[in-house]
Amino acid sequence: MAGASVAVDQNLFSCPICLDLLKYPVTINCGHSYCMSCIKSCWDQEDHAGVYRCPQCRQTFTPRPVLGRNTILAEVVEKLKTGLQAATPADHYAGPGDVQCDVCTGRKHKAVKSCLVCLESYCETHLQPHYESPAFKKHKLTEATGRLQDKVCSHHDKPLEVYCRTDQQCICYLCTMDKHRGHHTVSAAVGMAEIQRQMDETQREFQQIIQMSEKELQELREAVGSITRSAQSAVKDSERIFTEMIRSIERRRSEVTELIRDQVKAAVSQAEGDMKRLEQEIDELKRRHSELEQLSHTEDHRHFLQNVASDLKDQLENVCETTPAEIKDAATNDPSLLVLVPRTRAKFLQYSCRVTLDANTANRNLRLSEGNRVVTWKRETQSYPDHWERFDSWFQVLCTEGLTGRSYWEVEFNGVGVGIGITYKGISRNGWGNDSALGHNNKSWCLYCDSDSYSFWYDNEQTEVSAPPSPRIGVYLDHRAGTLSFYSVSDTMTLLHRVQTTFTEPLYPGFTFSFCKWYESSVQLSNI
Repeated sequence: MAGASVAVDQNLFSCPICLDLLKYPVTINCGHSYCMSCIKSCWDQEDHAGVYRCPQCRQTFTPRPVLGRNTILAEVVEKLKTGLQAATPADHYAGPGDVQCDVCTGRKHKAVKSCLVCLESYCETHLQPHYESPAFKKHKLTEATGRLQDKVCSHHDKPLEVYCRTDQQCICYLCTMDKHRGHHTVSAAVGMAEIQRQMDETQREFQQIIQMSEKELQELREAVGSITRSAQSAVKDSERIFTEMIRSIERRRSEVTELIRDQVKAAVSQAEGDMKRLEQEIDELKRRHSELEQLSHTEDHRHFLQNVASDLKDQLENVCETTPAEIKDAATNDPSLLVLVPRTRAKFLQYSCRVTLDANTANRNLRLSEGNRVVTWKRETQSYPDHWERFDSWFQVLCTEGLTGRSYWEVEFNGVGVGIGITYKGISRNGWGNDSALGHNNKSWCLYCDSDSYSFWYDNEQTEVSAPPSPRIGVYLDHRAGTLSFYSVSDTMTLLHRVQTTFTEPLYPGFTFSFCKWYESSVQLSNI
């Protein structure tokens, strides 16, 4: 029990700077005690600032306190040293995790101090020479540690008692006159106090960051909750809207089916009536023909009867020539009523729409003018800003409007190699590949026009189109029916090519220029 008491007393009366028993102890104003030499060395480093701090609690003093020996504390320390010398070494054997005495032979005792000069650790018995012999008076003792090499300068084998602020590392006194000459240095205790303050500040900053991060995390959780609720509401609204659309489509399908059936029924009924009438007329003509045949064999009035028979024959031939056309007209009864496609320009104009060119998509060799209604290929590049929708290789431009339902528009072109097309918005905008060229992928359709010929392209497959040239082209889109038609517009509407498919997204009109390195071609959206 006495040994345990001595160990506790030794810790209570050790200098916080040198970690050794207090030598010439002094007590400063805050109540902490140090060796006279240790606190003086620490405050000598702070003379330039004029403010002196306690290395433990960092309380500041101005001016520099006058230090006086604490006689009571000095007497207690002397008694403590006597107790240490009288302690029985056999009571302090080293156990697992303890630092062993480097001098003991046989069973090692627990080391109580380590010498930074001898680079050895000592038990209470073998430590006595360091207290008694003048030869060890200047040796630096620390708390027992098994890593003495970490506390000694590797170049000078001296204790690391100085902290170099310039290089931010612990050095010995000889280093201050060697590699660290002229550097800003302080005692190790002062350096530790400074680093501790920095660590405290860093910890406060970390705490603020943690609080801000937790706040952001909470806000994100609330945002996720809000998004989830909005998504659920949107799903419900979408289901309601699509349910209404499906019902409307079903009603419209039933109405169209019924209309077609009524029209077919009326056409068939009229054709059957005409056929019955014609059959009756044919039977009557056969009867009259038979009568004339009989009259032709009579002997009297031969010349007269022959002339009559000739007239009747001519009339029969005329009736037979006109009858097939009448039957055909009655059977077909104008099929355009069933197709529901406009047949005149006036009817197409009922679905006319105004589209404008999108400057954000235009290749830099295309100049837009007249309120973005005319596009012209130019050799000089235009100063368009960067935009992710711009075609960077093909000479192409799209319109701003995405079309659904029925739409009709007309364009006038000048030059050669002009492509008039339509595309989904997801067409690629980068590079010279087919995935970004109108008509050369499954996202776009394009009619290429020259001065004397046409060709239609879809999914990189070409279809030749035979038709007289015309500088004005009409485009008719029935999105729901999946119909896309191109017309040559003059006095009449001449169908150039028609596509029948299923469209899944809004379609954007677009234009491309193929041979513009030699010809300055242009396209104008017509005002209709």
